[in-house]
Amino acid sequence: MPEMLQEYADSRGVAVEVDRQAGVIRGVKILGLQSRNGRTYLAEALEKAVPLYERAKVNVNHPKGSPGAPRDYQDRIGVIRHVGVRAGEGLFGDLHFNPKHALAEQLIWDAEHLPENVGLSHHVEARTRRDGDQVVVEAILRVQSVDLVADPATTRGLFESADAASGQPLAGQLTVEALKRQRPDLVEALAQENAAELSRLRAELERLQAEEAVRQKRHRVGQLLKEYQLPDPERAQGWARLLVSPRFVQTLLDSPDEAAMRGLLEDRAALARSMAALAPTPAPDPSRPLSRDPVALASPLPLDTKAFVAAIAGGNG
Repeated sequence: MPEMLQEYADSRGVAVEVDRQAGVIRGVKILGLQSRNGRTYLAEALEKAVPLYERAKVNVNHPKGSPGAPRDYQDRIGVIRHVGVRAGEGLFGDLHFNPKHALAEQLIWDAEHLPENVGLSHHVEARTRRDGDQVVVEAILRVQSVDLVADPATTRGLFESADAASGQPLAGQLTVEALKRQRPDLVEALAQENAAELSRLRAELERLQAEEAVRQKRHRVGQLLKEYQLPDPERAQGWARLLVSPRFVQTLLDSPDEAAMRGLLEDRAALARSMAALAPTPAPDPSRPLSRDPVALASPLPLDTKAFVAAIAGGNG
């Protein structure tokens, strides 16, 4: 998969020729075979890259923002021409610069006296592969920009070539594959962090699912209590509350299935009917309409309260 690489080259140790009148520095090193960060360029990759660098525009310093950002007019200082490959060394060419540019004199002085002070930094799209711990550049696919900078990256100065200080794809061009190759430790740390977060989320999901299951079961218990004409635990008063005590409701919630709940409710409903039969029947109020209550749960205490409590206790009240 193509990657965006940032490279740097200077020309220390290289014999260059400065032509002040023509505005040319001949024999500038454009790209080296070996990166300071361990990246290696195949000779055939440089051979095929020659036309990509021919007449490449040269600007002063890196662009503001992203590598593809528009350049200011005053940034343009020259162009690369007569690009060629020197066996065992890399790509070389002539830097044609504007002798009237504000930085022209500084560039000439550095080229003549301290060529390691400045170099060419280029932002290129390349195809790479991994060979053990080394990154091998198999092909340069596109040259996006060439910049005259003070900090070399593939060689060592204006007449040699070196990788960008990071030796890694720019953040905007970073891919998962590149990250796995260049920072396996970071990938592993992220994987462990994600695993821990996933475990926490699963535990939270299980907790919420358990709470929802209890809520639904409690709702079903309320429906079944109504079906068996037993009182609402939240509203029951007096001896009726003993029929649907918190302990009995919890027994229903702990039941393995609805069949078990129905068995408990049938027993409790039968007990309620038998105890209601022991209660005295109050005289009807002629001023109020009659109502029918199968288990008479609003009745006063049954005649034999001790027997009722004993019956409730025997039924896991």
